[in-house]
Amino acid sequence: MDPNDFEVANPPSDGISAMAFSPQVDYLAASSWDNQVRVYDIQQSGMAIPKAAYFHEGPALDVAWSHDGTKLVSGGADRTGRLFDINTGQTSQIAEHGEPIKCVKFLDQGQTIVATGSWDKTLKYWDLRSHQPIGTVQLPERCYSMDTQGSLLVVGTAERHIIIVDLNNPTTIFKKTTSPLKWQTRCVSCFTVGNGYAVGSIEGRVGVQHTNDKETRDNMTFRCHRDDKKNVFSVNAISFHPIYGTFSTAGSDGNVNFWDKNSKQRMKAFTNVNGTVSCTAFNRTGNIFAYAVSYDWTKGYKFANASYPNRIFLHAVRDEHVKPPTKKKR
Repeated sequence: MDPNDFEVANPPSDGISAMAFSPQVDYLAASSWDNQVRVYDIQQSGMAIPKAAYFHEGPALDVAWSHDGTKLVSGGADRTGRLFDINTGQTSQIAEHGEPIKCVKFLDQGQTIVATGSWDKTLKYWDLRSHQPIGTVQLPERCYSMDTQGSLLVVGTAERHIIIVDLNNPTTIFKKTTSPLKWQTRCVSCFTVGNGYAVGSIEGRVGVQHTNDKETRDNMTFRCHRDDKKNVFSVNAISFHPIYGTFSTAGSDGNVNFWDKNSKQRMKAFTNVNGTVSCTAFNRTGNIFAYAVSYDWTKGYKFANASYPNRIFLHAVRDEHVKPPTKKKR
């Protein structure tokens, strides 16, 4: 990446599974395989100051913020969803599944509703004021990735199933489809305007899909995260820019690319990161891009060794790298 990128001090001690910026201030949360969720206060200087941390009883696999920025929810291999109050420092259990919780999200429909996706093949909704799920959706396979924007919720599962839910009718599957990519789904991420999603696979491909039938002509797939020797790398993370709607892809090749789906072109490529990039996040204004260099499990447990780096970097985003090109008048 950029030699001017800031490295976060006191990073997780094991694999970094997910990161998320607060929608209100520049707090960065990171979940990791050392059972912890950490929160860093990102200063204007680029320095990151540890602000808080809490534990699961197993690897923490995902983390998400409430819309008012006062609470964090996380899911883990201990099969629980946990809520952390940033103001009081209190932690409580708010969800439970039969298998590890892979994905967690606050819904736009209300500050108190959380969705959890699990390897037990269910999607559950939880009201923070109750200890029982308020709704359950049976998934065709294990949840691998999940995202939501507005009334759209998308779940990517094992066996390449893509489940689309209209949150106006949250317990009914709106559409069940198959990934446009031929290999295992690694990540899904919703467009900022909530009318579609991007999906990444282990085979170095990305699919851009619209949920409105009238816009499906703009659907596309493209190759990325491959090298000149025809080696293929997993697309581990897709993050959409909150202002411009362009997006990043990060892979097990250690590279990060910025893309504009409307002009169908790559805007910027960052290469030669020493290690795989496991997860990424833009802050609320899109001027900070966080990326984690960490083992991504694409080669299984045999390659997970204690010497692998676990590092978080902060990149100052330049407008020309993420702002879509102006359309020329005919």
